[in-house]
Amino acid sequence: MLQTKRHIERTMLIAALAFGGVAVAQEPLAPAVGQVVAEQDSDAASGDFSFQPTWLDLGMPFWPPSNTQTSQTPIRTSQTPVQTSQTPVQTSPTPVQNASRPRTEGSMVGYIDNPIVQSQIRIRFDDAFEDQFPDRSEFFYAKCACYRGLQNIIPAAFDPNAPGPGPGVPKAINFQQLYVNAEYSPHRRFSAFVEVPIRWLQPQGFQSIPPFAAFPNESGLGDVMAGFKFAAVASEATFITFQLKADFPSGDASKGLGTNHYSVEPSLLLYRKISSRFTLEGQLGDWHPIGGSAGVPITGSEGFAGDIFFYGIGPSYKLYSGERVKIAPVVELFGWHVLSGFQTQPVTGTVDGAASEAGGINIVNLKVGTRISVGVHNSFYVGFGQALTHDDWYKHIIRLEYRYVF
Repeated sequence: MLQTKRHIERTMLIAALAFGGVAVAQEPLAPAVGQVVAEQDSDAASGDFSFQPTWLDLGMPFWPPSNTQTSQTPIRTSQTPVQTSQTPVQTSPTPVQNASRPRTEGSMVGYIDNPIVQSQIRIRFDDAFEDQFPDRSEFFYAKCACYRGLQNIIPAAFDPNAPGPGPGVPKAINFQQLYVNAEYSPHRRFSAFVEVPIRWLQPQGFQSIPPFAAFPNESGLGDVMAGFKFAAVASEATFITFQLKADFPSGDASKGLGTNHYSVEPSLLLYRKISSRFTLEGQLGDWHPIGGSAGVPITGSEGFAGDIFFYGIGPSYKLYSGERVKIAPVVELFGWHVLSGFQTQPVTGTVDGAASEAGGINIVNLKVGTRISVGVHNSFYVGFGQALTHDDWYKHIIRLEYRYVF
């Protein structure tokens, strides 16, 4: 009985194994590689791309052969240098633009000094009228030579070394000046310049007290000036520039062509482009004499020359902006505050009618003009100045200027 039971179990096990093998034999086999390729070609010809075989469909291992993987890897890797090589082409302009000069349209003012650091040549001509105190603080020309003749007339004001023109004391003078200025800028923030002036001088009558002989019209080289600029801020819309000028006594002081002393003139300049048409410029500084003539009397502690604080502001508006020509009217308000020094002033002078203190005098001028720019290099300025205060350097002035920017 036990043997019969074991025989039945063995028979059932064999039947189960046989049934499983038959079931496996009846499942469809995976297509061969050649068959898949043929089907792909057929699908491609017919335009049917719905069948996308995988490595499993081909009855192959999950990972593709090593030679196939390796052959594709260099293709991907080789593209990386191409993308990397394009990067310098895209990024290389950035350092060039940062290192280049700001593309400004140039200064528009005619009396305020140019705040923009650039290489340029400027030719300027001034025609001024009625300067009543040309030796004031020895800012325009040196102490009047009339003091050399006061030994027996006003001994307290006598100065045998007074270097200016004379011996007559002019009621006023008219003058013209031609300036040639050359500026060179090796760097976008720094420039150096030199200015050479030629002066013409015409006395407009002479004072009868003291009764000294008149002197004739004079002309010749004036005091040469040189200096530098440094821009703390230099951009297309803004320049904040420190400027230092130095005047050299190259003009003949006895002819009224110079001051007979050195001087320095530090100042701060501003250029601010508010909009595409509106620009604001300004200047703030001090004129400081180095040396100069003795005061009145010559034994006093104060010299004839003195410091002069000055300031200016000049808005401009681009009225016309063509392809090559631009026209911008400019209005400038420029002022001077005399801090010290003397001026020759017969009759009402504090020293026996000879001179008076110049310290405390305020002078304000209004300048109106137009800047015409032609192309990117050339510009012209035409302007007129009028004294607004009782004290002045001149009653009126006309200025013409040509500027060429490199």
